[in-house]
Amino acid sequence: MNPLDKARICLNIILERKALNPVLFEVSKLTSIADYFLIASGKSSRQVQAIAQHLRMRMKEVGFTLLGAEGERDGHWVLLDYGDL
Repeated sequence: MNPLDKARICLNIILERKALNPVLFEVSKLTSIADYFLIASGKSSRQVQAIAQHLRMRMKEVGFTLLGAEGERDGHWVLLDYGDL
């Protein structure tokens, strides 16, 4: 699957948990660490945690491997690394 399709799947998944103001950036020409960044907000740290948990679960179901995660415990911000996304 190409990185843009993967990013669109991820976007749809976070919208299932009502993520706010999602923005998908193509960064492939700016950095070698990823092709896309997806940034979104939540109304509270609890919602941010719920969005992250849901994303982890659904991405695993679809067959994508999580390479790294940070910030989930506090929920002020969360970074989930799926390689090219």
